[in-house]
Amino acid sequence: MSIISTIEELEELYGKPGEGELIKEVGHITEHYRKLIEVSPFMILATSGPEGLDCSPRGDEPGFVRVVDDQTLIFPDRRGNKRKDSLKNIIRDNRVAVLFLIPGVGVTLRVIGKAHISIDSELLQSFAVGDKLPRSAIVIRVESVYFQCARAIVRSNLWDPKRHISAQSLPSAGEILAALSNNKYGGERYDLEWPERASKTLW
Repeated sequence: MSIISTIEELEELYGKPGEGELIKEVGHITEHYRKLIEVSPFMILATSGPEGLDCSPRGDEPGFVRVVDDQTLIFPDRRGNKRKDSLKNIIRDNRVAVLFLIPGVGVTLRVIGKAHISIDSELLQSFAVGDKLPRSAIVIRVESVYFQCARAIVRSNLWDPKRHISAQSLPSAGEILAALSNNKYGGERYDLEWPERASKTLW
C-alpha cells in the first residue's frame, strides 16, 4: 500500500488552496456566518479527551445555537443517553469543533474554539422549553470560522427526497440492541415503546 506520510507529499498530491479558500476562514463570527448559524437546526459536535474522540449530533429548533457576540456561541445540552462523552471530553480537553448543516442548503459551516460547561440558572432558564430546562449549556469561545462549499452535499444528494432511505429497510434500534446483548435488551418491544418514550423525554 502506498502511504502519504509527509506534508510535502500531501501538498504535491493535492496542490495548495486558492486565495478564496483561505480568506473565508476568519477568527470571529461575521454577519454572514451569523445568519447561517441562526437558521441551522442541526450540528455535529466533535470533542477529544483521554479516552479518544467523540462526535455527537445536536439538534433543536433553528437558532438553538445562540450567537452572543462575534466570539461566543452558546447552546443547550438537553436530555440524552447520559453517556456524557462530549461533556467529559470538554472538561478535560476544552478544544471543540462544530459543523452546522442547513436543510436544503449545500453550504456547511465549521466553527473551532474552546468550550466550557455552564449551569448558570438564568442561562438555563433562557433555553427552557415549557417547564423543561436543559441540564447544562455549552459555551464556545470562537477561534476559527470557515464555510465549506457544497460539493459534499451535492455529491451525496443529501437533501433530495428521492434519495431518502426507508427506515423499514434498515435494522431498527431494538434489533441492534437485541443482537448486541444476546436478546437481553432491545427487541420489538423496545421499538414499539420508543415513540411514547421519546415524546416524554425529548426536552
